[in-house]
Amino acid sequence: MSTQPLTYEEFSSVYSRVPRLTVEILIKTVEGTLLTLRDLPSWNNLWHIPGGTVYYGETVERAIQRIALDEIGLKVSLVKLLGYLHYPSEMKERGFGWSIGMVFQCEMADSSSISLNNQASQFKFFKTLPENMVQEQKEFLTNQIEE
Repeated sequence: MSTQPLTYEEFSSVYSRVPRLTVEILIKTVEGTLLTLRDLPSWNNLWHIPGGTVYYGETVERAIQRIALDEIGLKVSLVKLLGYLHYPSEMKERGFGWSIGMVFQCEMADSSSISLNNQASQFKFFKTLPENMVQEQKEFLTNQIEE
């Protein structure tokens, strides 16, 4: 697991002033859409698309590879950018700022098994989106299906 580049105090100082850029790694297979069940204070016990912060000086492509390996233990290949989403629920939850997530369709680059870090307690492939999911991501995916 990679170490966080900021302490919570630094994180709140920076991201209370500017948006946080994240990448979301959307993997779809014949089994469904891969989601992980959050096991952290933020969005605890909600299903979500694996993703994370793009670090300073890091390319988006490198962030995708780092986060996929860190969060789900997989090497992935980038297929395409699907769009972006905003997370205003973070403002309500934390009291400051929100993220802007770039959602990328990715494929598993190898047949490795999924292994989770401490951010999630389980993973599952969904054919139908679960009720207890990060709302902004659920809306994004629902809109993707309708297009």
